[in-house]
Formats: sequence, structure tokens, C-alpha cells
Amino acid sequence: MSTPQIQSAPPLPEAALRRLRAAFPPERLYTDPADCLAYGYDNSKRMAMPQAVVLADSHDEVAALVTLCNELGLPLVARGRGTNTTGATVPIHGGVVLSLERMNRILRVSPGDRLLECEAGVLNGDVQAEAGKHGLFWAPDPTSLAYSTVGGNLGCCAGGPRAVKYGTARDNVLGLRAVTGAGTTIRTGCTTTKGVVGYDLTRLLVGSEGTLAVITEATLKLLPRPQCVKTVRACYADVKSAAEAVARVMGQPETPSALEFMDGDAVQLAEAYQPTGIPAGTGALLLMEVDGSTDAIDAALRAVSAAAAGPGLIELRTAATTAETEALWACRKALSPSLRKIAPKKVNEDVCVPVTRIPELVAGLAELSRRHGIRIVNFGHAGNGNMHTNLLADPEDPAQMQAVHACLGEVFRLVLDLEGTLSGEHGVGIEKRDYVGWEIAADTLGVMRALKRTLDPNGILNPGKALPGI
Repeated sequence: MSTPQIQSAPPLPEAALRRLRAAFPPERLYTDPADCLAYGYDNSKRMAMPQAVVLADSHDEVAALVTLCNELGLPLVARGRGTNTTGATVPIHGGVVLSLERMNRILRVSPGDRLLECEAGVLNGDVQAEAGKHGLFWAPDPTSLAYSTVGGNLGCCAGGPRAVKYGTARDNVLGLRAVTGAGTTIRTGCTTTKGVVGYDLTRLLVGSEGTLAVITEATLKLLPRPQCVKTVRACYADVKSAAEAVARVMGQPETPSALEFMDGDAVQLAEAYQPTGIPAGTGALLLMEVDGSTDAIDAALRAVSAAAAGPGLIELRTAATTAETEALWACRKALSPSLRKIAPKKVNEDVCVPVTRIPELVAGLAELSRRHGIRIVNFGHAGNGNMHTNLLADPEDPAQMQAVHACLGEVFRLVLDLEGTLSGEHGVGIEKRDYVGWEIAADTLGVMRALKRTLDPNGILNPGKALPGI
């Protein structure tokens, strides 16, 4: 596997260094490349060296840094823990990286109002633990929840398996405190679940990847923890049967709290990595959860199971114990490690199509795999039509990498032809920036760029990300 090349940056001018040193103590201002390196990459494996790193300790320090970067004309990239896969927190233009890792305080919990206020650097897992003390939870549950921050989750509008029933980050935040690119402090939203005063800046900032404002605090909407959860695994002879079952499950009133899909290739890879008792001949798999009250759970389970039954079903298995639940999930959890083991290069896209178009998407991806000679493994959050499409290749083989690039463009064309979107939950960052114009019309992009200029008039916030031409 090749070593990623680090994009270097020149040292900061002495005048800029003096201003930064006057504003921040040395233990929270890094300028030595050895200290800055850890803040120059994310889970996309892209790397670029920042000219300086600031570890802010408060909202006021963030506001002061944004103002300073405006005066100095320095790019400013805000980041949490760098778990994103799109290069959204890589400082490709140098400048200053603002780490919010020290802003990790939970400010207030109001169980009766079902809300939690916290700083942007709080880990998702810590929010879940605090909410759990009151019988509540925050809906977004990305795989990285133990390591990713609330600010990062909001920046890319993270989702996860529970989004099928409870929505994504955008659906589960009530309000924000943020600093625009002009250095202006704003508060958005309110502390109630209903509120229509003014423009909805909260939903605008969520998913904007730090290009419009730096989120420093968030008021999160919490939900009651269900009394019980039951897990069902449905194995099918082929992808078409599984995809049609997804549409049936989502077409009846009992919405599952998770509905995960794995194609036959994904099942085989995961089973080879860690055997979990998948029946022979399984060409696709659905992993479903239902949750609710003790009195209602069995009725919900029957409804979802009845919808999952149909042509091509090989086995429908319900977990009776916690151990059996873990066993049913084991195949899904074994998948990512198995892919890393067999493919030095994994291009992981999170495309999303209407649920009824999933069969066409999977069939089209199979055709692209054959035509380009690229192995494509598909799994994901089928209840939302959110498919994690993995193109596997050897980065040392130029022909394969060229084929991956060509195949990826056709994957995106296929998704858009099916009325889908290029990203369901990972965001755009650098990886998909050049394709955004395929999905969003020029006039609409013009409005978005105008919003960027209004909130970030000097273009200092996370330049080169999310939209082409900014």
C-alpha cells in the first residue's frame, strides 16, 4: 500500500505568528510541523500540512480566532476528531486548523424538555451516555460514535442505522451557537420542537461542512429510549428479492429502527472473515431492528417479519437473547474489517436513491462492475435507500485506478438517473466536490455561492470544500 503524500505549506509570516502568539497560550498553539501533522489528515487518507493549529477553549476564543484570520487573510479549517471520509477537514490551502477537541463540555440537560446543550467537541458517545442516565438518547448513531464529535456529526449531517426511523443529525438539533466567517456570533433555532420565527439557519448550517460558520454549541433534541428492541435477520436467494423486501417493509406502518442491507459479495466476504452461520446460497441479507414498548413490540415484529417474507426468502431468524442479537449483527460488523483486509484501496461512496429504485441501483452497479473489471461490494442503510458502494482496487496498479475513476463517474450518473443523491450522510468535502454540479443546477449553485459570500465574505472558512468554485 502506498504512503500518502503530504501537501506542504510555507511557514506563517512572522507578523501573523506574533498575532496568534499574543492571542493563544503556547500549549494551545502549534506551529512546529511535528505537532501540526496530526491535524493535517482525516479518515479520507488525504493529508495537507496546516501552518498553525489552535486548540480553542471557548466560544469567545473561536470568535477571536475567526476575526484574526479575517484580518490576516488566513484560511481557517475547523475540525473535531477527523473521522470523516471525504477530506472535509484537510487544510488543502494551509492556514490555521481550529481544533474543538477541548470544547467538550455538556452544558445542560433538561430531561422534561428532552434536550441537551453541549459544546461542539463533545463526543457522540458521551452525549449518549449522559442522555441515557435519563432514559433518553440522541438519534444519530454513526459507526464512529465512540470517537466522532457532535460538531463533526452536525458538519456532515451524520446519520447511521437509526436514521431510517429517527432521522439524521439535521432532524435532531433544535438550535446552534456559531461564529460566521465574518466573525459574527449568531444563535439559531430555539429550545422547542416547534418554532417558525425567522429563517431556518439551523438546518442551513447543519451539513455545510464548516464552510459558512463554525458551530461552537448545539441544543440537541433527545428521544425516549425504547423499552425493548428485537432483531431480525432475513436471508434471500438474490439481491432483487432482498431489495423488493425493503420496499415492502418500508411500505407498511411499523417503521423498523434499523434496516441494513448486504449484497451477496458482502455476505461472503464477511462470512469468510468471521463465520456467523449465514445459510448456504444467501445472495443478499437484510438485518432489521424494531423497537418500542413491551406491550407493542411483538405486534411490530410480526408486521415487519410479514413484510420481509416473500419470494426468494431463505431464512428469517429472530434473536431471542442479547447473545443471539450480537450474533445476528456479527456479519454486518465483520464487513468493514474484511474489506480492509482484501483491498489496499477502498473507495467508499454513500449514495442514496428512493427505496423503490434500490433494485435498479444494485443491478446497475453489478453491470458497471463487470464492464470496468472493478469489484464492487454494496451494503448500507436500505430503509433510507442509502447504499455504501465500495469500489475495491490495488493503488499500485495504474490501470485499476484509472478504471476506478471511470467507474465512479458512471456510478454517480446511475444514481442521479435514479433520482438519487451523491451523498446520504458522509458529506461532500473534497472527494465529491467536482461532481456537485451534476446534481445541483447552475442557478441553484449560484444561490448557494451567494449565501457563502454573505456568511463568509472573505472566503476563509474551509476553502475548496463542499461546493465547486468556492
